[in-house]
Amino acid sequence: MPPDSHGRDHGHGHGHRHPVSLDPAAPAEPDPHRGPPLPGRAFRLGIGGPVGSGKTALTAALCRALGRELRLAVVTNDIYTTEDADFLRRTGVLATDRIEAVQTGACPHTAIRDDITANLDAVERLEERHPGVELVIVESGGDNLTAVFSRGLVDSQIFVVDVAGGDKVPRKGGPGVTTADLLVINKVDLAERVGADMRVMVGDAHRMRGDLPVVAQSLVHTPDAPEVAAWVRGRLSARTPAGA
Repeated sequence: MPPDSHGRDHGHGHGHRHPVSLDPAAPAEPDPHRGPPLPGRAFRLGIGGPVGSGKTALTAALCRALGRELRLAVVTNDIYTTEDADFLRRTGVLATDRIEAVQTGACPHTAIRDDITANLDAVERLEERHPGVELVIVESGGDNLTAVFSRGLVDSQIFVVDVAGGDKVPRKGGPGVTTADLLVINKVDLAERVGADMRVMVGDAHRMRGDLPVVAQSLVHTPDAPEVAAWVRGRLSARTPAGA
């Protein structure tokens, strides 16, 4: 099937081919989409990570931290429900018409990397409904350590893991840990309770990621995620030409 007017191939199938690699730093499956053009549209930020790592809580925290200075909107992804969108609406971090829900009906990475049509459509609905929106956060459904966003969908991506998964998670690698623009180690307030060594966890994260940044945080202690919010501001500033 040929691409539509947006240059998107609606006939791209997932096929569930997941090559197995023993290299924890191996790249994800090839990105089937071209990178999006930057001018004239909102900055798109992807937030991904395993189930329960705190992606929706981080999304809410960023809305609280940035909502007064930026025109924001959010797209959430769940397999069969609108649970994450409903949670954000209940918290009141954004007006309800600034939140769109995508039901993927399949593995979450399908909708953020393989066939991104539903998410692109949701982003475009928000941009049409709210002209001048500056930042759209696209939250993935919970997935594994290989689940990264297509650069045809987002400009930057955050990958979230949490200490409850054990301090071994960063050294397991995978493209989410090793290639995301920012790695967030979440729920550090639980480290002692679950026996996670934060020195080991943060050290392994830096070793696996090289120069790419790592933030360790507790949304219990810092509910507005100040370090992550500052990183997002930096990304937006870098995207905006001087004097624009």
